[in-house]
Parts: sequence; C-alpha cells; structure tokens
Amino acid sequence: MNSPVIDKPDFSGLSAMYINCTLKRSPERSHTQGVIDRSVAIMEANGVSVDQIRAVDHDIATGVRPDMTEHGWDTDEWPALLRRILAADILVIGGSIWLGDNSSVTRRVIERLYGYSGVLNEQGQYAYYGRVGGCLITGNEDGLKHCAMSILYSLQHIGFAVPPQADAGWLGEVGPGPSYLDEGSGGPENDFANRNISFMTYNLLHLASMIRDAGGIPAYGNQRSAWDAGCRPDNANPEHR
Repeated sequence: MNSPVIDKPDFSGLSAMYINCTLKRSPERSHTQGVIDRSVAIMEANGVSVDQIRAVDHDIATGVRPDMTEHGWDTDEWPALLRRILAADILVIGGSIWLGDNSSVTRRVIERLYGYSGVLNEQGQYAYYGRVGGCLITGNEDGLKHCAMSILYSLQHIGFAVPPQADAGWLGEVGPGPSYLDEGSGGPENDFANRNISFMTYNLLHLASMIRDAGGIPAYGNQRSAWDAGCRPDNANPEHR
C-alpha cells in the first residue's frame, strides 16, 4: 500500500524547550542528551527555535512554589529558568531511569512546574494552556513506559496538551552494559527508537502548530477566573443569570 504524498508543514516560528534531567553535571557525557540531540536535530531542521536546560547544573530549590526564596530558601534559580520555559511552545522533559522510576532531578522539575500551575493566563485559563508536552527516556533497565506515564500525566494535569505517541526513548540490555552513546550499544542506530523519537517530535510540532493557528486552547468552559466569578457553563448556578 502506497502512502499518500503529504506536503511538508511550515513549523517556522515555533519554539521548543528541552530539559535534561540527567544526574550528571556538565561537562560529563549524558546518554539522555544523546537521545535529546536526535529530537532537537529534527526541530532545528524544521526551523524551530530550541532552548535547552540541564537541570542539575542549576541551583533549583526544593518545593512547589514559583520562587522558593519567598519560602525560606536562600537561593533559587528556578524563576529565571521558568521564564525560558514559558517562552516556548513545546516542552520536552528528558530523563534517565533509576530503580525503575524517574530520577530525583526529574521529579524536582515536575514539582517546580506544578508550583506555577495555579497562575492564570490573559484568558483566565491556567498558565500552561496552549503549550505542548512530551518526554524522552533512557536507561539500562525496564521502566520507560512507567516513567513516561508519570511525566505525561503530570504535564497534562497542569495544563499542557499531549499529542499521540508523545514519548520515546532507548533501553539497553538490562543490567550493566553499554549505554546509549557508548561504542557498540546500537542505540543511535536502533530503528525502533529512531522511529519513535521522530514520530514524537513531529507529533509535538503538529499539535503546537494546530494550537498556534487556532489562537490557543479555546477559552470556553475552562476559565478559572470565570468559574470563580460564578460564570459556570452547563453547571446549575442560580446566582448567575
């Protein structure tokens, strides 16, 4: 069966943020970065502006508030990092598997993203509305789908839109052995991983482009500001006429 010819979409003007939640500080080699780089290359080839953060290189305080210096911490780089995240149409969280679960750095990033989720945008919706999210995972043990499930649930819960097949990654042989970027791992050449990374990247681009063309997520029935004011479509409310 022949596939139909489809014109290449125009993704120029979109922007993406990749947060690498490896436990390794720069300049140590990160296998998660190797997977991220493949997705970034697709983004940049399509005219997308890409920003990247290696979270462990920054002083990110523990907590669930936008700025933890207002809650007892002496320093917190998160507010500055968040401004860069909010400037992007697409957010991709990359991380490694430890004991079958997301790394501690990944969890901290998710918690800090959550800390801003109660802020409203100009439409009275939650602040992350209109942005698209996905994830990339690496490891030498089972857990990729479990880690992706946790990240993608968290992102959609706080307001990000998640397209089909928004996760991808690479798993090496269970136990000690070569990781993604190690010689002989087979990771960079793995067709299954490369296909999923490519599909994930393009699905993020497609959904971000659709939302951009629509002017954002429609602001009807999902405005926190309107709900608090008593305007509640399809909900009985005798106080609102």
